[in-house]
Amino acid sequence: MADNNAARQYDYLVIGGGSGGIASANRAGMHGAKVGLIEANDLGGTCVNLGCVPKKVMWHVSELMEEIGLYAEDYGIELTESPKLDFGRMADNRQAFIARLHTAYKNGLDSNGVELIQGYASFVDPHTVEVNGEHYTADRILIATGGRPKRPNIPGSEFGIVSDDVFKLKTLPERIAVVGGGYIGVEMSGIFHGFKVDTHQFIRKPKPLHGFDDIICKGFVELAEAEGKKVHTNKSVKEVRQNDDQSYTMYFEDGSTHETDQILWATGRNPNTDSLNIEAAGVNVYPDGYIEVDQYQNTTVDHIFAVGDVTGRVELTPVAIAAGRRLSERLFNGKTNLYLDYTNIPTVFFSHPPIGTVGMTEEQAEDEYGKDYIKVYQTTFTSMHSSITRNRQKTYMKLVCAGVEEKVVGLHGIGRGMDEMLQGFAVAIKMGATKADFDSTVAIHPTAAEEFVTMKG
Repeated sequence: MADNNAARQYDYLVIGGGSGGIASANRAGMHGAKVGLIEANDLGGTCVNLGCVPKKVMWHVSELMEEIGLYAEDYGIELTESPKLDFGRMADNRQAFIARLHTAYKNGLDSNGVELIQGYASFVDPHTVEVNGEHYTADRILIATGGRPKRPNIPGSEFGIVSDDVFKLKTLPERIAVVGGGYIGVEMSGIFHGFKVDTHQFIRKPKPLHGFDDIICKGFVELAEAEGKKVHTNKSVKEVRQNDDQSYTMYFEDGSTHETDQILWATGRNPNTDSLNIEAAGVNVYPDGYIEVDQYQNTTVDHIFAVGDVTGRVELTPVAIAAGRRLSERLFNGKTNLYLDYTNIPTVFFSHPPIGTVGMTEEQAEDEYGKDYIKVYQTTFTSMHSSITRNRQKTYMKLVCAGVEEKVVGLHGIGRGMDEMLQGFAVAIKMGATKADFDSTVAIHPTAAEEFVTMKG
């Protein structure tokens, strides 16, 4: 008789149905592996459900409203009344779009023979996990469980919302305080400001976008000041109290206070490893919960791997996808030396206007090559889209070049269109382009992008 308690066997078990997990599972299935994908919630993970996809929808709406307010009158566009946002309808349409993505992801898994196992995984031993009381074993296991937002460890941090909760809102607050100066803080503060919410962004460090090139930080602050965005630096929250009218008072280390109707904590993320019983697998986890991996995504157990935010390395959706696909090519398609190169990864902030950056900052390049071997080209100009208006929005761009040949090792910009123009320049930098290569490329006129190939020293 068959043993009904016997574990179900796979070539590859993937724990986590987010971007990295789905990409790796599909690629393994394409190469003939028997794959099981374990996910308790909606397919797509943070990016599709609670991150970049719904955020980008909101960004488009917010940008449209902001553009109308800043430029319509000077372009000669007469509005009989101020545009009004039906936030509830936008939210419903956004969720309908995400539901279509869930179907697309499931169809993709089915077409590659990947079995979806719905539930939470917990390790029993290095080859076995338990889901809903059933055991599943595999020759190889991938951990791609992503991360979740965290709140600061202060009194009153339970008040307010985190980024996941933004996409549950059906109405907008009149006032919001966004705490944090990284990706989520910068993007969400811009979105709410575009929605005409009284928005204040609080950053505990002396400047926003810590770790990015100075031209990005400078440009962001100057644009915010010019367009009435309220960005407060050197502001560390020590306590929050709820008032009788259900508003909140924030108390800062410098003795100041701020009253608001809603608080958004954009203060970092934690990896989802605490519920995996990962110690039963023998995988090394750092004290902060991130999984130790090498360049090949190997953990400290030779048949267990990890990709994406759970590793703490460049927490971006395309990075997780690329790492997951390369891993499956290595494991199931004979490409034994394939791995993801984490250098020169382009990234964009969907701020207002967008920020784009790839490669080294000026400071990093000086540390790597020496100050005497670095040449910097930069420019600030009024982009044509606002040149005939009173709000002459600036664009900031910089090239960081190294060595006698002036190899372009960093490109940074903030301005309209930076999100779309960055990809092509990232290809050029990945291929080792020099400043002479940029200079010899014919400019596309009139565009903001042409400034990157016409900069002079």
